[in-house]
Amino acid sequence: MHAPAAFARGFAGEVRKGLIDLRDGWRELLVQMITFPLFYLLIVLFMGRGQLRGDLLVPVLLGMVALTFVHEQINRVFWSYLGDIQSGVLEQTYLTPLPSAGLVLGRQVAAAISALPTALAVLGTGVAAVALRGGRIPVDARVLLPLAAIVLGTCGLALVLCGLTLVFKRIEIVTQLSVAVYALTGGTLVPLAAMPGAAEFLGRLLVPVAPGVEAMRDILLGGHPLTDLPSGWGVGWVIAQPLLLVAAGAVAFARLEALARRRGTLGRY
Repeated sequence: MHAPAAFARGFAGEVRKGLIDLRDGWRELLVQMITFPLFYLLIVLFMGRGQLRGDLLVPVLLGMVALTFVHEQINRVFWSYLGDIQSGVLEQTYLTPLPSAGLVLGRQVAAAISALPTALAVLGTGVAAVALRGGRIPVDARVLLPLAAIVLGTCGLALVLCGLTLVFKRIEIVTQLSVAVYALTGGTLVPLAAMPGAAEFLGRLLVPVAPGVEAMRDILLGGHPLTDLPSGWGVGWVIAQPLLLVAAGAVAFARLEALARRRGTLGRY
């Protein structure tokens, strides 16, 4: 019973620490809850040549909500590791009997929770914009599956970036560039079907939000069931891709973590 109890303590402690950081950084959160919705509206205006076109508001909204979540989740968990490295706290954590798996999972959960307010602010802005134009956003419980796939796949990607942080430390630019890549190749703003064949294939294969965004558009805008999703590789890939990304992320993080521990550089910056 000692191992499960230690795991639970480590997990709960990391979640609590992440939520305390969210509370203490409420001013930053407020700014993000304003700027990201404005960015969404500016994108629609740009794509609509100065007009908030109804045919763009909902498709872009679905992609922008996913992109906002990915940006916030990845950056929050990345900066939590980098902050602990810079302050010398991370190395002390590894000197305790708490399993690192519980700490990693706790950080991922805390980051996902912390990403929700900004993503929901974008969603609320989109709903209001559509309503002002006399429309409405369809509601369908089946989108919970692709939403869960986006959350899980993002965690896998964050594990890779956090593992790289343990070894290489100064990789802040990588996280920012990665989000830009997801925006361009993940089908968040432009459907993957409108992209060149190689970009469409790689985006659907590797970008954690791509299958989920395509599935949400098929369900909400096309009225398709989960068993008949025409825009991607089907519901099987919507489920399989995030699982594969999490497995790959867990392996990569474990190996990079072991490398940093062997070098004795966990707390070195």
